[in-house]
Parts: sequence; C-alpha cells; structure tokens
Amino acid sequence: MPSPYQPLHCDLHDYLEIACMHGYKLQVELRDGSSFVAVALTTRTAPSKEEFLLLHNASGRFEVRLDRLLAITPLTPGASFARVLMSSRDNG
Repeated sequence: MPSPYQPLHCDLHDYLEIACMHGYKLQVELRDGSSFVAVALTTRTAPSKEEFLLLHNASGRFEVRLDRLLAITPLTPGASFARVLMSSRDNG
C-alpha cells in the first residue's frame, strides 16, 4: 500500500512549473535512489489531492508522484535554475 501523500512546499512547485513551461530536459532523482532523464510536460492533481509530474522520454509518457521526488536538475542549456532538492513538509 502506498504511503500517504505529503504535499510539497509551495515554493518548490515554482521550479516544476518553470521546467514544464519551458519543456526542460531533467535529471530526476527519486527518494528510492533511482534516477532517470526525461522532459517535463506538466503537473496534475488527482481527485485524491495527490500531485504528479508528467514526463516524457524514449519509453513514453509517464508520471511521478511529487512526494517521490528527491531532486531535479535541468539538463537544458540556459535553464533558469540548477539542481533543486525537493522536500515535502513531513520529510524535511
């Protein structure tokens, strides 16, 4: 059973919105230690209030629940931010 959703701090959403708005290619690090590269598409909120980042890479489109993110690093030249540690309210 998945753990209860822990919303991100509001200021961290800004980085995700910028990444999606500009279609940044991101190095995405997850809390489970895995990582991958994908293009940020958009975010969505499920009826359950869980929030997701929608991404695309060679494997296709997929989504990651925001509280699973450890960090995002833009790989797109000229990106307006560098590596950002994502931190949910209860996880530090």
